[in-house]
Amino acid sequence: MQENLISIIVPFKNTEIYIHQCLDSIVNQNYNNWEAIFVNDNSTDDSIQIVERFSKKDKRVNLLNNLGNGIIEALKTGYDYSSGAYITRMDSDDLMTPIRLETMVSNLEKHGKKHLAVGQVKYFRADGLSDGFARYEQWLNSLTVEGKNYSEIYKECVIPSPCWMLHREDFDACDGFNSDIYPEDYDLAFRFYKAGYTCIPCDKVLLHWRDYSTRTSRTHEHYAENSFLDLKVNYFLELNYDSTRPLAIWGAGLKGKTLAKILLKQNIPFFWICDNPKKIGKHIYDQVLYNFDYLAELKNPQSIVTVANTKAQEEITQYFETQNMQAMTDYFFFC
Repeated sequence: MQENLISIIVPFKNTEIYIHQCLDSIVNQNYNNWEAIFVNDNSTDDSIQIVERFSKKDKRVNLLNNLGNGIIEALKTGYDYSSGAYITRMDSDDLMTPIRLETMVSNLEKHGKKHLAVGQVKYFRADGLSDGFARYEQWLNSLTVEGKNYSEIYKECVIPSPCWMLHREDFDACDGFNSDIYPEDYDLAFRFYKAGYTCIPCDKVLLHWRDYSTRTSRTHEHYAENSFLDLKVNYFLELNYDSTRPLAIWGAGLKGKTLAKILLKQNIPFFWICDNPKKIGKHIYDQVLYNFDYLAELKNPQSIVTVANTKAQEEITQYFETQNMQAMTDYFFFC
């Protein structure tokens, strides 16, 4: 039986050091019916020539120039050229494991439409990973193995941008690459969540995710922390906020203060709580800070937690449990 075509959209800009390895990882997939659409986003190095050489040897590799500027326009350019029954994205500095495409297609064929194929990831870096990336990898994979990615979507992006796959019809239904909102990968994850696509559990490593100091996600203003928080708040207000219930912010650090300013700007009323004795009773932005146990005096509240410390998060979760509050309904961790 003929395998369904997979379209792999790969934007790239000045990744000559890594793009050959990325191409090799695609060409060496166990699943053969794919088209890789590499979209040059105004590169000034030899990455264009590398893709061009591959395209002459393997007709499944296609080279396009971005019709606009930036990664979102590159993704749109690539998608408009594509014709696959399944859609996925890849980054030009990362590596697919040989089973990635066949594993994702198999999962989508088994579970049908309205499902999202995801996979385990493995970070790597030439000079060794930081503890932060190691923790992120462990956290992300712990969600993916059970398909519970959305359960902590307000913490970080729970769908790796180079490691998902959808039926084309489902991708179009959630407006695909048409959004102009950055960070584009996190925005797309929220649209998958909004559309109600079920994440398919996966216990296999399907992506080797490269980290290095000049990677776009580390250096571009579109991936700054304030962009992430604005995105989280906007989707929370659209998808999970219940205006009939009091809203509480837990934490008065930098993230808590930034969140408070965003809510005030949008005229969203809230109570502000913390467990820092030095801040309790003080006013910030004309908002009084209450002790955390003030939450019990509120009638059926929702809470956004901005406390980053892992141990403190565990204690806060235990407190919510004593109040019979449920994650993603009554409380949401934003870090």
